[in-house]
Amino acid sequence: MTIFRDDPFSPALDTPLYQQLYTHMRTAILSGELKGGMKLPSTRALADELGVSRNTILNAYEQLLAEGYLESVEGSGTFVARVLPDLLLTTTPGHRRVSTDTRRAESRPPLFSERARLQLAAPQMSPSLPPSSKGVPRPFSFGMPALDAFPYELWSRLVVRQARRMPDSAFTYQDAAGYRPLREAIAAHVTLSRRVHCTPEQIVIVSGAQGALDLASRMLLNAGDPVWMEDPGYFGARGALLGAGAQIIPVPVDNEGLVVADGIARAPHARLVYITPSHQFPLGVTMSLARRLALLDWAKRAEAYILEDDYDSEYRFAGRPLAALQGLDDAERVIYIGTFSKVLFPALRLGYLILPPPLVEAFLTVRRLMDVHTPMLEQAVLTDFIAEGHFRRHLRRMRTLYAERRAALLEAVRELPLEIHSPEAGIHCIGWLPDGMDDLALARRAAAHGLNLWPVSSFSIKPSSTRKGLVLGYGEYSVKAIKDGVRRLAAAMRSV
Repeated sequence: MTIFRDDPFSPALDTPLYQQLYTHMRTAILSGELKGGMKLPSTRALADELGVSRNTILNAYEQLLAEGYLESVEGSGTFVARVLPDLLLTTTPGHRRVSTDTRRAESRPPLFSERARLQLAAPQMSPSLPPSSKGVPRPFSFGMPALDAFPYELWSRLVVRQARRMPDSAFTYQDAAGYRPLREAIAAHVTLSRRVHCTPEQIVIVSGAQGALDLASRMLLNAGDPVWMEDPGYFGARGALLGAGAQIIPVPVDNEGLVVADGIARAPHARLVYITPSHQFPLGVTMSLARRLALLDWAKRAEAYILEDDYDSEYRFAGRPLAALQGLDDAERVIYIGTFSKVLFPALRLGYLILPPPLVEAFLTVRRLMDVHTPMLEQAVLTDFIAEGHFRRHLRRMRTLYAERRAALLEAVRELPLEIHSPEAGIHCIGWLPDGMDDLALARRAAAHGLNLWPVSSFSIKPSSTRKGLVLGYGEYSVKAIKDGVRRLAAAMRSV
């Protein structure tokens, strides 16, 4: 069976053959040349047809499977996915009238780097539906804090005060690691609240968790390096890792978190692991102590690094927040990522890395070549917000508020045919659907009812890796909005 009219390989390129084949196949799938549901040749047959090693085909297939362009059916083979991630997760641009000259120019595609092409090919999160005509956000988007309860007046006073007293020296280039008083405040906070072991010298202020992921991937990965990733998992992290040319190794998640034994079986010499152990995204499970110790032991033996994304662990409604994985690390293998996007507001764009001491100087050298440092005013304001006790008070208020909103959601959905998994943490839960209900069809129908739902399958690397379910965010919505949203969800489920 011949699936390519042309040779997909160009000997003039330095790009690895499997990445050339991956790019060629993805283009053929998106153009319709390889149609949804079409069965592909076996890796051995295609390797013979193209005159390359079987590993080349395996690597290309695995990348396409990981990104949702192909589906593997046990006992039947590999098929082109009928529903493509680009259709689910991106917004289709509108058509434009263009002149003949413009069309001729647009027929020559831009020559992006291999890194950029990999990131363009990664699943993307499309923008949420716009607010309703009354300016109210549409339930049940995830990852958004309660902006209606943020102390805007207090924050504004801190901004004005800092802007007035900021010295001339604050207007020149600054330390690439970030504003030292902020790093000192963060070190004190995470030492007490998250049982992280660090000094201010180990902290690097970056532009949110995404900036941390990009810098760590840039520093630690070569093209083709295997990286474990939770499946399902956060595809913002997947995009950053793919941008570094990583070979994503999907590792399943059960009720104890990442299945470490499966990761070792699939890629025992992986270079990196991305993990959300305190509140797994999106499933919400907490990694058990036994799994944490097993992961740390493997990383030490394999000389691998662990990226611990602690994105919303401040919000635990029963007992103290769980200790971070970093606090158990005695071999300097864990890189801790924190962010203020989920606890304050996303537009702040301030996050941080806590690095093992041997990595600090090299990370800062490369950081200076990227964006030098983050803006000073926001760092100084955040420092005051933490140092004066406003941050801790805000966290206490938000824990109470989110517990109320979580309770309202759980009460409202009791009559729906949903199996709810809602640990006492975070600002979202999972609603598992009845057997046979199509999560994608329900998400589309819900949009017509003014809801913004995300299927769990949108975050899966292997299409069949999880049950059908929905991610239901509640942090951003009042009790009244939650109850109204559940009524509309019930109507959408009836129509499906």
